Amino acid sequence: MPTFQASDGITLTYSCWGEGPLVVLHHGFIANTRTNWVLPGIVEALVDAGRRVVAIDARGHGESEKPHDPARYGESRMAEDVMALVDLLDERAGYDLVGYSMGAIVALIVATRDSRVRSVVAAGVGSAVVELGGVDTRAVGRNGIRDALLADDPASLSPAGMGFRAFVDAVGGDRVALAAQAAALHATPIPLDTIAIPALVLVGRDDHLATRPEVLADAIRGAALQVVPGDHLGAVREPDFLHALTGFLKQVG
Repeated sequence: MPTFQASDGITLTYSCWGEGPLVVLHHGFIANTRTNWVLPGIVEALVDAGRRVVAIDARGHGESEKPHDPARYGESRMAEDVMALVDLLDERAGYDLVGYSMGAIVALIVATRDSRVRSVVAAGVGSAVVELGGVDTRAVGRNGIRDALLADDPASLSPAGMGFRAFVDAVGGDRVALAAQAAALHATPIPLDTIAIPALVLVGRDDHLATRPEVLADAIRGAALQVVPGDHLGAVREPDFLHALTGFLKQVG
């Protein structure tokens, strides 16, 4: 798996497949390229559709370096990583950008900063992007996520906290590194009204972390909204999610 150095010296990994117009994928919190994009068949479908696909393992996730200092984290810094990767790829024709959950926040930030982005898909997020400036922490809170990841006794956790903890353990994540990201979650307004490219808000019907997605879609000029079956972890594996994503990219491409 190829690597590159971020501006602060962190080593990040990425994966490449296929040929054609570039689409960049950014996974969600705790997840990685394999769990969010490869196993659900999304990479394969995009390659079959004639796309060059590049997916990054965010700092603290997957095969990338995992510092334990919260100052090294946050979606704004991850947005810088995406733009640095595109610089490395020397992609001059522009690219489509797809993010899920935490990755959707990253994608939206990039879309406000990088004129090379041709279209953006914000999946697994809803009104919290507008109301909180990032992923929805109202169910458990950023401190709750961090505490759940660092707790010595998982039995003491709330059901929501146990869900985050179980997901980390299932993917073999570094709990301290992920707690550092939880402490640095983006929570300031994103200038969504400056996004003037085709955009899609794509969420699962039962996703409690992507409630009222129409609020987000209304905040982005001309954005489309599609609701598919599934909850926060399951929607990305639904055939309707794949069809909505590939259909949008085909339309804008």
